[in-house]
Amino acid sequence: MEKLTVQEEQAMQALWKIKGGVVKDILDAYADSQPPYTTLASTMKNLEKKDYVTSRRYGNVYWYEPTISSESYSEKMLNGIIDNYFHSSYQSLVAFFARKEKISQQELEEIVHLIEKKK
Repeated sequence: MEKLTVQEEQAMQALWKIKGGVVKDILDAYADSQPPYTTLASTMKNLEKKDYVTSRRYGNVYWYEPTISSESYSEKMLNGIIDNYFHSSYQSLVAFFARKEKISQQELEEIVHLIEKKK
């Protein structure tokens, strides 16, 4: 799966939020500043070429829907980061955050509790 550009990821975030719509709907779903209409329309066509969205034409507008869920995309990208930067080791990932003080003792205990609960 091809990684998205920042612009494409922003468009997908907006589309995931509304689950489907025309370019105007997607623009309205942006959390921050909106790109120009034509820029977003081009971005959506690129996303369709990359198989992240599907479209149906209604008159002179296209209705876009995501072909992958936000959760699936996040999982694939996170797995790529773990594989590339932490040698496929989740332990190395957690240790990294612990060393950088980005995760607290309480959060680590909650993770252990979740793991034990799954057993």
